[in-house]
This record gives sequence, structure tokens and C-alpha cells, in this order.
Amino acid sequence: MAIDGIKIIDSDTAHDVYSGIMDLYDGGADLPTIEATFPLDNEEYRSDALDHELYVTACGLALWEIGLMDAHKLAFIRSVIVKGAFIKAWDADGPDGKARQKELDRYWKKISQPNQKIRGRKKYRKVTRFYFQPNDVLAFQLEDGHYMAALCAEIHQQRGVCEYMMVPLTYYGATIPAEKDLHHCALLGRTILSFYDIPTTREMQPGIERIWQHLGGEQQCFFGLSKFGLTHRDAAVCRQQLTKVGTLAIVEGLNDTAIRGTVSGLESLRKRFYNMVSELKAGTSDMNQSWPVSVVCNIK
Repeated sequence: MAIDGIKIIDSDTAHDVYSGIMDLYDGGADLPTIEATFPLDNEEYRSDALDHELYVTACGLALWEIGLMDAHKLAFIRSVIVKGAFIKAWDADGPDGKARQKELDRYWKKISQPNQKIRGRKKYRKVTRFYFQPNDVLAFQLEDGHYMAALCAEIHQQRGVCEYMMVPLTYYGATIPAEKDLHHCALLGRTILSFYDIPTTREMQPGIERIWQHLGGEQQCFFGLSKFGLTHRDAAVCRQQLTKVGTLAIVEGLNDTAIRGTVSGLESLRKRFYNMVSELKAGTSDMNQSWPVSVVCNIK
């Protein structure tokens, strides 16, 4: 749980709940559905007092903004705030604790008053004509003349931003790769520790047996790929330098995300993917692991 500061929306938990509510709202969900999906009194967060405060205050802010605040919700929010979980965790007598208290005072003053200007639902433009498609393998040339490749694992659209989620392949060669060359490469990804038992983990991620078999037997882990978003706008500029050389169909259940980042254009993609693959081959990568294409993908 990352916390960046003392504001109401300054943590992973707060970002997730606030954005989740607004995404539902902007997507046209009715108000009862939003309240049912993100209940203010959510038992999932009760076990940790700090996380509970972060969830409740962020949820309360979102509900106030879209006109769902009432006296019952206000009383519940107040009962959570007065426990001071955040302030206790950040030193009540120190500057952070005092700053958080001021933030909570401003927050309470705001949400305890009727919202005179209910937030309207935002309409975001969706891209419908894509430069690349999921499963496309795209080759690109480095400044040294060698070629590398990336797999477009999915197309992600949220809040008006369209991204092609690219996964690095370990191919590095003097010639542009043929599709058969890709079958002998690896994709970058990593395992994620599962706190569930083996049957539950298997049920939660269909196809995970392929990863376990590669590791030598049943493991308490999930799997995800290392994905880096190239925006539709950036792709418009560099698409001519990204040559489709084939397709690789990722096993559906294995197309999860373990590491997520962004690349801002061709030069950013070149540099980041080259560095990651080089570190992996040198054994100096702390984040990424290599996974044979034959394990992660369905190859005919």
C-alpha cells in the first residue's frame, strides 16, 4: 500500500476506489450499482485501520461529488475519521500528522455541506480504428542496426486514453525476425506470490499450470507479463518504424499484468526494451524474468 502524502487521494487505495467509482459513473452505471460495487462500509478493508480510513474517506469524497451523500454516510465517515488511524501512523505530534488533521478538517467541512453542483458524467472519446491489434508482433530497428521485437498483448482504453500494451521479446538480431524466429524467444514477465491454496490459485488463473510445469511442479504463484503502454497518439508518429512480423496468441488466462509502465515513443521504447532485455541476459534484472514463448503462447 503506497502512500504519497497527506491528501485524501494520495494513496494506492484512495486512487483505486475514487477512480473506480468515477469510471463506473462516467460509464453510465446507475447510482444503486455504484453504491453496491463500492459500499462505504466495506468489510474487505476493516482489518487494517489505516487502509480502512483511506478507503472510507476516498469513497466518501466520490459519493459526495456525484450526489450520494446522506446523514447516515456522514455519521459513518465521522466514526472512522475520529479514530485517527492515519495520524497515529504518521506521528500525531509531527508535521505530517498535523498536516493530515488540517486536510481532514477541510475534507469534513466540504462533505458535510450539501453539494450544490453535482459532478456531471464525462464522455470520453473511444478509438475504434487501431494501428495495431492484440497478438501482433512488431519489430523495430535499434541505432546499432540490430532488430528487437515487441508483442502487443492488449489494447487498453480508459478515460479517453488509448494504449497499446507492449511486452518485450528477447529477440536481438542482425536481421528483422521471421515469425518462426519468435518461437525460440522469450517474453518478459514475472511470477506473483499467491496467498491462496493451489486449487484456488488454479481456479483464479486458468492456464497457470503451464507456468507451474515450466517451474518444475505446482507453485503458489500467479503469473503476469511486463506491459508498457504506447499511446495511440505516439503510435501515430512511430507506427511506420514498427513492422508487423507475425502474431503470437497469448494463453488467455496468462495475459495478466505483473509490471506496468509506459513508453513515450519510438526512442523511449527502443531504450527501455533494450535495457530490460540486456539486464535480463546479464542476470542483473531485479524485476523481470524471461518466459519462453512456447510456455506463454499457443503456438500452432
